[in-house]
Amino acid sequence: MVTHLTRRDPFTAFPPFPAFDRLLSMLGDSRFGDTSLDEGTLLLDISEDDQNVIVRASLPGFAKDQIVAEVHEGILTIKAERSEESEEGDERYYRRERRVGSLSRRVALPSIVEDGEGSAEFKDGVLTLRLPKQAKASPRKIEIQ
Repeated sequence: MVTHLTRRDPFTAFPPFPAFDRLLSMLGDSRFGDTSLDEGTLLLDISEDDQNVIVRASLPGFAKDQIVAEVHEGILTIKAERSEESEEGDERYYRRERRVGSLSRRVALPSIVEDGEGSAEFKDGVLTLRLPKQAKASPRKIEIQ
């Protein structure tokens, strides 16, 4: 009978928990994940076309007045928070998990965008941001006198 032993890296065979992965990323070890600025639990899709950076964020159960999106120095911050204080008088709750919640995310954008510009649409639980890219500086000729 022949027995083979196989060595497995515990971090590739069993990926660490997301919070542990983020902690290791913050410490600068790229083996455990992307070390770029990226935090939070809000799910995002980021794409771009010739004119815009397009961000789609999944925010089911939130209303548009509960969401704040900001761009500052190339960092996009999205925060959403909800709470509901009403209770049904004829019901006894064993667990209440759907009334209060918050999500947030900060992520570096792939291109420089115009400050104070852009549009936002919130439909069917998805926030879509269109952020216009900053015009690239082109060389200009300086007249010598």
